[in-house]
Amino acid sequence: MSKAVILLSGGLDSSTTLYHAAFRGHDCHCLIFDYGQRHKKEIIQAKAIAQSRGCQSVCVKISLPWKGSALLDFKMAVPQNRALDARGVPVTYVPARNIIFLSFAASYAEAIGARSIFIGANAVDYSGYPDCRPEFIRAFQAMLKRGLKSSLEGKNIKVCTPLIHLSKAQIVKLAVKLEVPLELTWSCYNAGAAPCGTCDSCRLRAQGFAQAKIVDSALKAYC
Repeated sequence: MSKAVILLSGGLDSSTTLYHAAFRGHDCHCLIFDYGQRHKKEIIQAKAIAQSRGCQSVCVKISLPWKGSALLDFKMAVPQNRALDARGVPVTYVPARNIIFLSFAASYAEAIGARSIFIGANAVDYSGYPDCRPEFIRAFQAMLKRGLKSSLEGKNIKVCTPLIHLSKAQIVKLAVKLEVPLELTWSCYNAGAAPCGTCDSCRLRAQGFAQAKIVDSALKAYC
């Protein structure tokens, strides 16, 4: 069984990615980040989801004191009811987040002898983040081939993006097929007792469930 590092945020996409990797027979090691985001709910849920699949998890605390994102700076408002097809990069973009996360994942993978890194990046129904696009993943993969000891030894670490070309509805259907505990997942950018329903992440999730014609069990859990 090959080892794989899974970037796990506790949301729909990363949780589905974890269950997909496990279904494919990987020995999954989950990497969770406490990076100063607006709330700890997603960290708590990520740990619960890793445990639900019987996977090891490591939570890494890092600091981004320069902020630069509404997810890090409470003085910046999280956009509400923004058009889902709006152009431009929203203020919820965290500068270089996936570069940072994937770099940690590469270090972790090389240290434990994992040959794969799984990330739930999606370039179809997403918020417009530049670090979720296939061209970014290809560029990062090329960098890994040139910057790791394992690559010099012919043991390349592959960045896997099983959801990158799927719509949110397709991801929802896949999650149900893989028996992801959707009631444990948390996608909301805000720190309320229940999902706000108006941030980009909540609305994209709701659109996906509606198009898939599936009831979101996570919303029922907070009713």
